[in-house]
Amino acid sequence: MISLTVNGKSYQFDLEPETPLLWVLRDEIGLTGTKYGCGIAECGACTVEIDGRAMRSCSAPIGALDGAHVVTIEGLSPDASHPVQKAWIEEDVPQCGYCQSGQIMAVAAFLKNNPNPTDDEINANITNICRCGTYERLRRGIHRAAALMKA
Repeated sequence: MISLTVNGKSYQFDLEPETPLLWVLRDEIGLTGTKYGCGIAECGACTVEIDGRAMRSCSAPIGALDGAHVVTIEGLSPDASHPVQKAWIEEDVPQCGYCQSGQIMAVAAFLKNNPNPTDDEINANITNICRCGTYERLRRGIHRAAALMKA
């Protein structure tokens, strides 16, 4: 049995240890906000927070996560009140929106350790892909979220 805490709730799974966390979240728990993009941890659509760090869930085998605490987009805030979510709305960041849950989760984890990032730090650390190319809006959203977190 593999134990995980997801969005504050405890779960136990009797699954193959190689099962990617992404499929546990989507198929076993029913949390579909975390998206499948590439399956090789390149695009970032599946980003969640695992023990306080942003990680790509498509390549995180649950066997290596026994006892971990996972936060998904559904657990970030119950009402979209997290500063990153507010900034995303205020800056009209998404275009198609598919990658946004992963983007938001990556940025929320990033800002915990980088409360006043430069554009160069954002470019180096937020490596999620946006097919729509909204990178300028993403940077504006990250700067606004950083300001909201200080307020």
